[in-house]
Amino acid sequence: MANSGYDFYLGKCLLPIAPPKLSVKVNNANETVTLINEGEINILKKAELTDIEFECRIPQEKYPFAVYKSGFKGADYFLDYFESLKTGMKPFQFIVCRKRPTGKRLFDTNIRVAMEDYKITEDAQEGFDVLVKIKLKQWRDYGTKTVDISFNMAKPKASIEPQRESVGSPAPATAQTYTVVKGDCLWNIAKKFYGNGSKYSIIYNANRSVVGGNPNLIYPGQVLTIPAA
Repeated sequence: MANSGYDFYLGKCLLPIAPPKLSVKVNNANETVTLINEGEINILKKAELTDIEFECRIPQEKYPFAVYKSGFKGADYFLDYFESLKTGMKPFQFIVCRKRPTGKRLFDTNIRVAMEDYKITEDAQEGFDVLVKIKLKQWRDYGTKTVDISFNMAKPKASIEPQRESVGSPAPATAQTYTVVKGDCLWNIAKKFYGNGSKYSIIYNANRSVVGGNPNLIYPGQVLTIPAA
């Protein structure tokens, strides 16, 4: 039952026992139509939102193979956290870090998601532990497009402003440094400097020697290099 090799994060919460199975479904939006003399054709479209499902064990007792970021916590801590993800109605990062027993990192899963639903099961055969089946759905930022139309004596002109995820600081023109403070994560730092949290990998790749193998673990006092846009 040991979960060495996998770390599951829901936001900043590390699951104490990695689920034995993870299901990631990339939904299809392609459309098949029949043309009169051509037969069936497939119209390719951008994929729909990804669905993620897994079932995790939340222990009530401290097992030697369970992992905690800051000491043992009972099941009520994690159940309250899952509830806050649902009722908070805000997207969060779902991250799975994979590594070999030797410590060598494999590929990671890092996706912005929302908590769709979760099901809690208590079974006498599982002792005091609870099983939680969680369903997540990919989150994509969205917004409205604005059109400014100006007229002159010649021809009307229209300009379309690009869609923006959120209001953030302009990307730095030259490289600079940033000192990590309590509560920071690379996603929020990238959003501060680039206006887009999904660009966290730019900062991580420039600071691997400082951060180490896990981009989700940064500590106050670390000095990070912020590359230019």
